[in-house]
Amino acid sequence: MNRISQLFSEKKNHILNVYFTAGFPQLGDTTTVLKALEAGGADLVEIGMPYSDPVADGETIQQSNQIALDNGMSVKLLFEQLAGIRESVTVPILLMGYVNPVLQFGIEAFCQKCQEVGVDGLILPDLPADVYEEEYKAIFDQYGLLNIFLITPQTSESRIRHIDAISSGFIYMVSSASITGAKSGISDEQEAYFARINAMNLQNPRLIGFGISDNATFLKASSHAAGAIIGSAFIKVLAQSTQLHDDVVAFVQGIKQS
Repeated sequence: MNRISQLFSEKKNHILNVYFTAGFPQLGDTTTVLKALEAGGADLVEIGMPYSDPVADGETIQQSNQIALDNGMSVKLLFEQLAGIRESVTVPILLMGYVNPVLQFGIEAFCQKCQEVGVDGLILPDLPADVYEEEYKAIFDQYGLLNIFLITPQTSESRIRHIDAISSGFIYMVSSASITGAKSGISDEQEAYFARINAMNLQNPRLIGFGISDNATFLKASSHAAGAIIGSAFIKVLAQSTQLHDDVVAFVQGIKQS
């Protein structure tokens, strides 16, 4: 069974997915951060593939993308860094990014590399669901990769149901229509959106992302879904870290405290 599917079959709530940008803050930090996230207790790790124009991301993640690119990070190098990672890391791994670098690498070659190094799934927000279904799903399935789709408060019910029908693992539930970035608290409007989606009784569990930054927002999001995704708040920790492993472990443990 795919590691993501196995996680969600075994754990039903308070699942923590943490995003970080490959090659940030330093080019060689990717596996250090990954191992520290597992040591701290992250349930799922989302590794960002740096891109020059990450339009859906806020300033914090945009800056981490640019720094990683300036450091020399590439898709090819990321796969080299992840080679052998399954000898020491068991946590499910997602690669998150924009579809253009994947197309440049070659869809099948990319999926094959994912399988080789032990990547479990992809999040490609600008890959349309119909294009995925018609052109790429068979390739993803061949290499055991899940494709995780995003929904927002503006996504229609019919589209949500279609995404649910073609999804495995989980659905990435964007908490607002804005760009990524840590925000303060969860609004009444967002809570109404969460309740509306819960009432749809979808077959896939959901993780809530955008605006999750601390223990309080993680617990709040987890009361409406299977768990939550933290990105920008963690990137800020990495940017300021002086003891990378210890700071990552401490951050994750602080988020997950009950």
